[in-house]
Amino acid sequence: MDDAQHSKTWYASWFNTPYYHMLYKDRDYQEAADFMQQLTDKLELTQGAKILDLACGRGRHSMYLNKLGYDVTGVDLSESSIAFAKARLKNIKEGHLELDEPDQSSLQLDRIKFAVHNMTVPYTDTFNAVFNLFTSFGYFDDPQDNQRTVSSIKKMLKLDGYGVIDFFNSHHVIEHLVPYNEKEVRGIMFKQSRRFEDGFIFKDIEFEDDGERYKFTERVSALTQEDFLNYLDTASLELVHTFGDYQLADFDQETSPRLILVFKIAVS
Repeated sequence: MDDAQHSKTWYASWFNTPYYHMLYKDRDYQEAADFMQQLTDKLELTQGAKILDLACGRGRHSMYLNKLGYDVTGVDLSESSIAFAKARLKNIKEGHLELDEPDQSSLQLDRIKFAVHNMTVPYTDTFNAVFNLFTSFGYFDDPQDNQRTVSSIKKMLKLDGYGVIDFFNSHHVIEHLVPYNEKEVRGIMFKQSRRFEDGFIFKDIEFEDDGERYKFTERVSALTQEDFLNYLDTASLELVHTFGDYQLADFDQETSPRLILVFKIAVS
């Protein structure tokens, strides 16, 4: 599937709206920072190592990785997210920060960049690590794109590099699914309904703003540990670690909130 086809999909339109970022604006910055610190320590990545943040959104993880001393490239299909990340870098360079902006004084601006890119095809470089974080996988309309993405990650890894996919633990999510809740952000009431159906977890998001009614539906494939192992095996990738949360505890299907897989190119 090429970029033109991807631009027509539901996730391209929803992720490009300002409402998506408004709804999810309160994600935990400190948790993200701690996760990046623990993960890079665990992988023993050296200072200056090249990391690809695949499906980086607005670049939250990319900036933390850069502050830790890594050469970071952040890519995402969402043009608005990449534009936001680039504008943030420009503002930091010029000394203009938002009041709620985390401290960016230690950013190495010559070692971070952002680009629009379709993650089902390889980027034009290779990396010491490729990170796909915060459930940025499993949204595709064509299920073959899951395998294409894993295979493209392999092609972007240096021979001794690590791939990381951070997905939710589908079993745990389904068992604890909240059918309905409401969340008010900046005077807008987001009504969120969730369901598990035909192997997917759906979330309907309805709200009204300035007299207009909106409805978006997120759909994520409820992929299991076995599904990911099959993707890795098909791509000749070797599983190294499986973690169950952002503190890198061992994965437990019943209790872990996350499914974090670390892998590398298999040695034949």
